Amino acid sequence: MIRIKTDAEIRLMAESGKVTGAILRDLAGVIKPGVSTLEIDRFVEDSILAAGMEPSFKGYGGFPAAACVSVNEELVHGLPSEKRILREGDIVSVDIGATHKGWVSDAARTYPVGEVSEAARRIIRVCRESFFAGLAYCRDGNHLTDIGHAIQTCAEREGFSVVLDYVGHGIGKKMHEDPQVKNYGEAGRGPKLMKGMALAIEPMINEGISDVYSRDDGFTVATVDGKLSAHYENTVIITGAEPLIITLDERDR
Repeated sequence: MIRIKTDAEIRLMAESGKVTGAILRDLAGVIKPGVSTLEIDRFVEDSILAAGMEPSFKGYGGFPAAACVSVNEELVHGLPSEKRILREGDIVSVDIGATHKGWVSDAARTYPVGEVSEAARRIIRVCRESFFAGLAYCRDGNHLTDIGHAIQTCAEREGFSVVLDYVGHGIGKKMHEDPQVKNYGEAGRGPKLMKGMALAIEPMINEGISDVYSRDDGFTVATVDGKLSAHYENTVIITGAEPLIITLDERDR
């Protein structure tokens, strides 16, 4: 069941989202060659706690950290480790969430590590662009699948594949609520978008084929062909007018 949020609930989510967005913005100055993925996780957790909030991911489904940190061919749910050291030319996706008075925000970015290849810069850019292509359809009265259709069209036009096995979702008191927000499919299908819906929209695109697999650690998901993957996500509120992105820092707009 899709739960419509009240104005008061949206304000609480927006407070959480502001912290999440600011942390993701600040991470751009933390991520560099020589930094471990565990250091990234510690920065995220310390920042969330300093804001008086809780890291939404820690303990969720048994996940042991505050941030999912996924490098290069890793799509999502990468386990932070002091042994995983970022190198010049890597790309790293960081997915985080903060919980404020029971209300959750969720967002992700993919970052370059030092100087990266043109191919790496391009997949990061197109992943972000595909989010905004979908965002254009986040309006009261449009259909849910209009979002995914726009994301898929944008990504595939640029030669990338869209991951089929992982999707966006509703969000609120729980990290994952109805509805699923697919990053692909035909337009004009599914429920109509309504004012008060809260959606975590998260394109995940691959440089090669769309197929992915779960590694033996039980969390990390990676591309089957070993090629690059990128992830870009924001928590979005459907309004009576322009959609409200609650996890995008003002400096990134």
